Amino acid sequence: MGSPAAVPRALLRLAALLAVLLFGIVLIPVVGRLAAVWRDRLTRMWCRTIVRVAGVRLRMTGAAPPSGGLLLVANHISWMDVPLLAAVRPARMLAKAEIRQWPVAGVLTASSGALFIQRDRLRALPRTVERIADSLRGGSAVVVFPEGSTWCGRAQGRFRRAAFQAALDAAVPVQPVHLHYRFDGGAATTAPAFVGSDSLLTSVWRVVSARALVAEVRVEPVLPAGSAPDRRTLALAAETATNGAATNGAATNGAATNGAATNGTAGTGTAVVETADAHRRSAEARRRSANSKAYAHL
Repeated sequence: MGSPAAVPRALLRLAALLAVLLFGIVLIPVVGRLAAVWRDRLTRMWCRTIVRVAGVRLRMTGAAPPSGGLLLVANHISWMDVPLLAAVRPARMLAKAEIRQWPVAGVLTASSGALFIQRDRLRALPRTVERIADSLRGGSAVVVFPEGSTWCGRAQGRFRRAAFQAALDAAVPVQPVHLHYRFDGGAATTAPAFVGSDSLLTSVWRVVSARALVAEVRVEPVLPAGSAPDRRTLALAAETATNGAATNGAATNGAATNGAATNGTAGTGTAVVETADAHRRSAEARRRSANSKAYAHL
């Protein structure tokens, strides 16, 4: 059971998080007029502040190229992944169209210049790839989560290949990033995961309620432009890079169950997200089987 101070602390974190988000939304038009170097610096500071006020400690290793077209790809666990990747390098995000309707997050995502994709309209995919490639050619960084949906953090999905075609078309490098959440003592946790039937508020509450939560961001070696002959090879190389980072942290994962069980919020979150993730993987497998021909071009 949590301490008597747990709920007040979580409420304070939630209030601070909303205040920082709203402050950033208000300043977007002003920051957008600044030179790129200052805009990126302020964006990084803002995103690090979002992470900090949510009660999460950031541990980052490695660095991404600071300028030029770049496709940033990462495993996907939580809504928290977005500010974490912006702390690596501010970028346009490829986001599902439904996010437009989310309170606060929808406005923030749209204002950031995100590229929206309707995942149930495969015919629109070539145009989406073209838009990503155009942004990359213009020198922008674009964030893509190639798994297509969030996972609980103890498993990782296969990388879909479509976005990697944009990197090939624009002749830009790909930057793999591995995201991992754990407690300060080392035990992995699924508390930040945003999967299944979770509402955004439920996931946010789990994060602000958790104690000593650490977000590890491992920026892997960049995959240079021209290092892969096709999107299949490039996607596999990026997936292997992020999976390799996950393997390096496997020593702490063995204690994950016991570590999560000692934290009331995270223990509940673990059971919920792992069950939801299992159902989602099963549903995705059925959908892929039914639509194998439609997905052949991905």
